[in-house]
Amino acid sequence: MSNESLKDTSFTMPVQGKPPAKVQVTWDGDHRFDGRRASGGPSIRMDASGVTGPSPVDTLLSALAGCTGVDVVDILAKRRTPISALSVDVEGERFAGVPGRLTKVHLAYRIVGADVERVHAERAIELAVTKYCSVRDSLDPNLPVTWSLELNGAAV
Repeated sequence: MSNESLKDTSFTMPVQGKPPAKVQVTWDGDHRFDGRRASGGPSIRMDASGVTGPSPVDTLLSALAGCTGVDVVDILAKRRTPISALSVDVEGERFAGVPGRLTKVHLAYRIVGADVERVHAERAIELAVTKYCSVRDSLDPNLPVTWSLELNGAAV
């Protein structure tokens, strides 16, 4: 059997998983960039100078908070304990040299929900950060990501 007969291109394996994420980022002068899905739609502004938008690192931290936030909302909704408010303050410590990569991240969740029990909110956050968030899973696995919870105005 020759190698040529092994090169059957009529059959391709089905693609598994989600389709690739495709974005387009366009420079708008100075340190400003606008990003959007390659197929169009709304854009986000990034500005490394922090004048007209968050920096790229700020945007990454926002993506982490948003990704885990979606998971927390969904997990608590599946428990039939929907929340009425959620915010996440994010602090990313950075290396002093170049590149100024993130060396540690802390997510401080504030959740409001009359029927939400602390143990369930904590479990939802833990699952979001360690299992479900694709942004977190795309970061260096050695990057420490910690979190805290304030539930209905009470921190522990």
